[in-house]
Amino acid sequence: MVFDWLLSKWTTFKHLTDLMKLSVVIPAYNEEQSITETLVSLYQKLVEENIPHEIYVTNDNSKDKTEEVLIGLQKTIPTLNFGTNKGPNGFGYAVRYGLERFSGDCVAVMMADLSDSPEDLVIYYNKMLEGYDCVFGTRFSKGGKTYDYPGFKLFMNRIVNLGVRLAFRHGYDDTTNAFKLYRKEVILGTKPFLSPHFNLTLEIPLKAVIRGYSYTIVGNTWRNRKFGESKLKLKEMGSRYFFVFLYCLIEKYFSQGDFKRKPFI
Repeated sequence: MVFDWLLSKWTTFKHLTDLMKLSVVIPAYNEEQSITETLVSLYQKLVEENIPHEIYVTNDNSKDKTEEVLIGLQKTIPTLNFGTNKGPNGFGYAVRYGLERFSGDCVAVMMADLSDSPEDLVIYYNKMLEGYDCVFGTRFSKGGKTYDYPGFKLFMNRIVNLGVRLAFRHGYDDTTNAFKLYRKEVILGTKPFLSPHFNLTLEIPLKAVIRGYSYTIVGNTWRNRKFGESKLKLKEMGSRYFFVFLYCLIEKYFSQGDFKRKPFI
């Protein structure tokens, strides 16, 4: 019996380490000034750590030279793929476009403006190798840091995340943080996605938690963008976040577990 248990653990570990190809989905709208530094630093770090990977950028119908920059970068970043989302457009649609096309065994969502750290992504990846279905980053508790976070957005972030934490009782204080890592099975198990905008950052992790996927929380660093302006407009997002919040709350308390993950056999 002990031998069988050890064999099963070794088989699981070998499966994880042998097959865990990492995909990184990056939505990009008018990011010609930021995208080169973001992708070069990400690629260099993943190569340095010997992590099998692909980088998939969704060009969200940019009006600047983002697409031209991506074409040029493919010559020096062999793991870079991209597609242009002709529409409908928006952060959620762009991420969903990438989530329909990635080829890895797990997938991270990162920003195109270098606000997320490639070093943190390596930490996420190594934590997932321990057997978790999801790795969630937190910028506001142990190990997390923020640099130049706009004051009003920070205030609203803390209010929203406190409400989510109390309602869903999941002990996680940064649910709206877009920078997370999921196994492919989680993405498949939380579809179909409803959110067309930044509320997708709330929808996917809440569905994952409600449906019984395992997760761990690690600190991550966030830096405000160097170029351009944020695509997140708070006045446009309030009702959209609230819609997804209510949708997931209804599933949690009234679905009778109909959407729970099925045991692996």
